[in-house]
Amino acid sequence: MQTLAIVAKRDTPAAVELAVRIRERYTHLTVLAERYLSHALGWPRVEDRELAQRADLVVVLGGDGTLIYTARLLSGRPVPILGVNLGSLGFMTEVPVDELFAVLDEVLAGRFKVDSRMKLTCRLVRAGKTVLEDEVLNDVVINKGALARIADHETSIEGVPITTYKADGMILATPTGSTAYSLSAGGPIVHPSVDCTILSPICSHALTQRSIVVPADRTIRVTLRSETADTYLTLDGQTGHSLQGGDCIEVVRSPNRVNLVRNPHIAYFTILRQKLHWGER
Repeated sequence: MQTLAIVAKRDTPAAVELAVRIRERYTHLTVLAERYLSHALGWPRVEDRELAQRADLVVVLGGDGTLIYTARLLSGRPVPILGVNLGSLGFMTEVPVDELFAVLDEVLAGRFKVDSRMKLTCRLVRAGKTVLEDEVLNDVVINKGALARIADHETSIEGVPITTYKADGMILATPTGSTAYSLSAGGPIVHPSVDCTILSPICSHALTQRSIVVPADRTIRVTLRSETADTYLTLDGQTGHSLQGGDCIEVVRSPNRVNLVRNPHIAYFTILRQKLHWGER
């Protein structure tokens, strides 16, 4: 590894301080920072595309939201991402600050393992034409804005009709996203090594309409059949797009994956116990 890129949670002094320490410690490497961090540090600005192309390793200083932003920034490049937890929850940013340099030394020496996480490709089809195509690491969400009206979501898998969900919205999540919004909507927790898509209605009008788990290679189509105003498609909580009646959202496993550097001192279920407070009264 020759080029290390740093992506940090914005307006976080601790992240700025850590970035300086990383650059001072690894003088044999080219250390780059994304544009917001480089502005805070006074380092030369590097555009997102150049950063993604040059990086051999990305260190994320923040929480899961910062890591999701980083995965989008890499645009499918299989660059290892080392997540350092400066946030409050941190299902994906596994490395605590006090272990950063010990873990980073091992990674730079080539002694590390990665978790390969699946992504979803999402297409928005309107009047037979694809008007949007993007990828997500966590989830695709269809939901309403201010108006409290139930919408009709006609859903099929591989062209086979499933049902029309009468609900506030729909969540299509990866296993990585199963501990995010999907969990709040009653979806299952799925181990990230299992490739699948979790389909969950948000506040379904029918109590029998529950979350289902679908093989990742199956195309799921959700068509908005009601003329509900103020309905949006949200991708990984990062971008939002207004929807119209008749719009079709197609979701299937992406050919690209995200490689997260594992913390050798902690297991996935240990993280769940800690973050979800299992066993506590």
